[in-house]
Amino acid sequence: MPPSSVAARIGITLARPWVRAGCVLLSGAATAAAFPPVGLIPAVFAVAVLAWAVRVAATDRAAALAGWLWGFGFHVAGLYWIANALLVDGARHGWLIPFAVAGLPALLGLFTAAAAWCARRLAPSGVAFWLALVGCLSAAEWLRGHILTGFPWNLPAYVWDPVPAMLQPAALIGAYGLTLVTLMAAAVPALWFDPAAGRRGRVLATAGCAALLGGLALWGWARLPDGPAATVGGVVIRVVQGNVEQRDKWDPTLKPRHVLRYLSLSAAATAPTVRAEGVAPGAAPTVVVWPETAVAYLLDAGIAMPGLAGAVPEGGTLLFGAARAEGDRVYNSVLALAGDGSVRWAFDKAHLVPFGEYVPFRGILPIDPIVQGSRDFSPGSGPATLALPGAPSVSPLVCYEAIFPGGVVGAGERPGWLLNLTNDAWYGRSSGPYQHQAITRMRAIEEGLPIVRAANTGISFVADPFGRTLAELALGVTGSLDAPLPAALPPTVYSRSGDWPVLLMIALIVTVTRIRRA
Repeated sequence: MPPSSVAARIGITLARPWVRAGCVLLSGAATAAAFPPVGLIPAVFAVAVLAWAVRVAATDRAAALAGWLWGFGFHVAGLYWIANALLVDGARHGWLIPFAVAGLPALLGLFTAAAAWCARRLAPSGVAFWLALVGCLSAAEWLRGHILTGFPWNLPAYVWDPVPAMLQPAALIGAYGLTLVTLMAAAVPALWFDPAAGRRGRVLATAGCAALLGGLALWGWARLPDGPAATVGGVVIRVVQGNVEQRDKWDPTLKPRHVLRYLSLSAAATAPTVRAEGVAPGAAPTVVVWPETAVAYLLDAGIAMPGLAGAVPEGGTLLFGAARAEGDRVYNSVLALAGDGSVRWAFDKAHLVPFGEYVPFRGILPIDPIVQGSRDFSPGSGPATLALPGAPSVSPLVCYEAIFPGGVVGAGERPGWLLNLTNDAWYGRSSGPYQHQAITRMRAIEEGLPIVRAANTGISFVADPFGRTLAELALGVTGSLDAPLPAALPPTVYSRSGDWPVLLMIALIVTVTRIRRA
């Protein structure tokens, strides 16, 4: 059959609305394969299908529908693992699975729908439309990370996780800037199916994107040191991964056994499961780190805990997660314990998970938070730099507080490292923990700070300020790792400027497309 006949048949088939809708939906789902743990980077070019569908839509409303279908498919495939959390106590929360698996993606798809609608209004076709769509999608991703507390999960920037050199530009432009670049490249194939783009426009746009990606990759490659990053002398971090199943975590009969497991793995005389390069055999840890809510008791931070003092290194600190009560309020906290069992400080999680740790509009929604218990957590005051013996000052982050670009370091003194305590046991052996790991490492690159992550069931790791992992405990492993603490870099461009340059670039793109149309 001649190629022209094949193309004609394909064109007739795609002209059917339900076929076109299915292609757009599936292309959104396919794009999720570009993220960990699959890491199929070429899958991100399925964004071009979205660009094509918006371009050929008959009306602005049809373009918005195409954007919503693409976003819905993308988020269903990328966030399916949220359902695992609702199965931990299926009797109470199982009925919420359809709302989590379909309802949340449906809401998040509205951002893509709005971007598609705006792009069509700005420029209906050609290179101007391509620029408009890239700018609007990038703006939508930024808004997704900020509106209604924000949820910037699986930003397109994270598809570069397997390529360290391509992650380094985050030190200049952050995850949102790298998202803009990624979307620009991913959507460019659509220009080759747009007659209005013209041959010159297609060639220039394609060559420009290739040059931009190549230039950023070369800069990132040059930024990466040839060998290991410098470390802080005399500091050894021991990260303990208790690997406690979420169903067992709050069982009153098992809690003492879990604490004993953490104490045993923390003892200085216990050999670590993983020892990073640079830690001599027999070297004692100076800081021991346990995950989020590793101590599954409701604590009073003002009371000494001598039972845990055995895990505190001599002259050092034990950092662990627990729920703590203060009056009628409950906080999801990180506590720093001294050698006598006294609490040096408590840091309270500020960015709480809606429906997970508190219920919005509790007065009209008759449900309890997903976490065990029926009380809402109260938010803390936000990022802070806290001093501790045994290591430089630290900025603690609890669970998904680490997913917010530009939101991991407080005003004032800059910390020497970032600490992320999390409990991904909620999500089992799904893609969720792998995605969370990649997202967390990006914060190290943006801020020029090393990051230490302790996860209940994994993935725990220590990464240098270039986002390179020094040591790791895999998902589902019970054990500990010892690693030196990488030294912080000078403040990065992004840590000083934040998202303003990227927002100005998006505004410039939108302005140019508007002027060109006029």
